Amino acid sequence: MTNTGKLWGGRFEQPTDAFVEAFTASVNFDKRLAPYDIQGSIAHARMLSKIGVLTQEECQAIIGGLEQIAGEIEREEFPWSIALEDVHMNIEARLTALIGEAGKKLHTARSRNDQVATDIRLYLRDQIGDILGELKRLQMALLDLAEAEADTIMPGFTHLQVAQPVTFGHHMHAWFEMLMRDYDRLQECRRRVNVMPLGAAALAGTPFPIDRFYTAQLLGFERPAANSLDAVSDRDFAIEFCSAAALLMTHLSRFSEELVIWTSAQFDFIQLPDAFCTGSSIMPQKKNPDVPELVRGKAGRVNGHVMALLTLMKAQPLAYNKDNQEDKEPLFDTVDTLKDCLRAFADMMPHVQPKRERMKEAARQGFATATDLADYLVRKGVPFRDAHEIVGKAVQLALAEHCDLADLSLAQLHALCPAIGDDVYRVLTLEGSVAARNHYGGTAPQQVREAVQAARARCGGG
Repeated sequence: MTNTGKLWGGRFEQPTDAFVEAFTASVNFDKRLAPYDIQGSIAHARMLSKIGVLTQEECQAIIGGLEQIAGEIEREEFPWSIALEDVHMNIEARLTALIGEAGKKLHTARSRNDQVATDIRLYLRDQIGDILGELKRLQMALLDLAEAEADTIMPGFTHLQVAQPVTFGHHMHAWFEMLMRDYDRLQECRRRVNVMPLGAAALAGTPFPIDRFYTAQLLGFERPAANSLDAVSDRDFAIEFCSAAALLMTHLSRFSEELVIWTSAQFDFIQLPDAFCTGSSIMPQKKNPDVPELVRGKAGRVNGHVMALLTLMKAQPLAYNKDNQEDKEPLFDTVDTLKDCLRAFADMMPHVQPKRERMKEAARQGFATATDLADYLVRKGVPFRDAHEIVGKAVQLALAEHCDLADLSLAQLHALCPAIGDDVYRVLTLEGSVAARNHYGGTAPQQVREAVQAARARCGGG
């Protein structure tokens, strides 16, 4: 080490100011990249040995030292130092202390610029895999609910006003479809993450005859990055992930809002498991849906991270800039937040209990079958606009009579339109309404069951 105490300090005469040292250090948060830094370093050492830069003995010493360091980190015995700035310099310094001169050769033909870009991609590739696993677990829970409740009638809403009857199973399948698009987006994102920057060095590549395709193969990357400047400069893959995460969190937030509404005394559609709710410190009757509320709140946190990363990148010239040290905390927190929220939902949803009679009774309010009556009149030859007006008058009559459309007498309905016959009651029932939507994508129980089977096939059988 130089008299500045830094591995890079040969050009400097004075040590770094103590505040600046702490201000510029990243080891407190980037040390979570340590397993990936070691993984990348082992692959790099093997590649250097393959091209003759390291001897076989030096390569084995480096790998042995790195594996020892991995064990120290796992056992929480590793001596992290802010003076060594980041995860890379901490590991390199420890490696040299363990194995001597061979440790100093590891950094040949690479820079911290391509090293950190590689570490982040390795980390994010793994994390997306874990997230996809949790997301699929939630999707399977939704499909189970959709199948079990394919016949359970509830009101469908627009503007949070009763619109038409649907089934609870159809509603759960709707959330599955939204999450399926999130799943696809994350898979696509992972494909773009899986490109290797290592070998770009600081920005221009290296004069050593490195074999980047061999290193990429060792690390499981699809290919090396095609341009060294681009490889170390951009964090668009992290922004893309956080954007996909923000969309997924928006879906979970909307889902949370429905769960919160449905558990209220005014709706009372579902029962959430006690393990996912809390009570009040002053009101003993309360059962608060804290998990959905907290997930709803955390969506804003992830949205903020997307904006932070976009702003971070918006004015950076090529190639690497110190600004990019600020990419990790938003990315790490997005990963942690998303995994926690998905786990909470995947654990909670299998235990949600629909209150079937209450939902059906709610569907009887608000004249949910009014559109069915209009469609009935159209099938009888009445122009739709005229049918719309006739049904509006029928609703006025039902309001005056304090009853549902299905409770109006045939004489009352016939007085509104002579085309109405006694077969009208088949379409005015809730069961008749949902059964009539018996087409692909419709809410009919048969369609819901078929949609569940198709969805399971898309997910590999669950």
